[in-house]
Amino acid sequence: MAITEINVLSFGYLHDTPPAADITLDLRRHFRDPHVDPALRHQSAHDMPVRQAVMATPGIRDLIVSAALLADAYDAGPTTAPLTIAVGCVGGRHRAPTVAMTLAQRLAKTGITVHLGHRDLAKPVIDR
Repeated sequence: MAITEINVLSFGYLHDTPPAADITLDLRRHFRDPHVDPALRHQSAHDMPVRQAVMATPGIRDLIVSAALLADAYDAGPTTAPLTIAVGCVGGRHRAPTVAMTLAQRLAKTGITVHLGHRDLAKPVIDR
């Protein structure tokens, strides 16, 4: 193992520019948005119905596995620099934090120190 720590950060594109990262996963166009469901709109990734809806989205589990494999590829490199993985969706309350949480849990099982952060999870819902 070359990487000593991985930082996983969720964010919403409509709140600010994406954070600097080695890997950025953009969930905006390819994965169903729980925001469109009025019952989920004002909930967040802290709520089980949101996490269940995101994780039931076709392809999302494959994306998480693939992101973990990308981290493994970086880990094979010669540097010990921290790896930053940013996960973004429109508002940063549903898809991105759910994927970030799940990815961070998966990466932590490898023994590397993983830091999880959510830039926009606590921000108000964006009306769109």
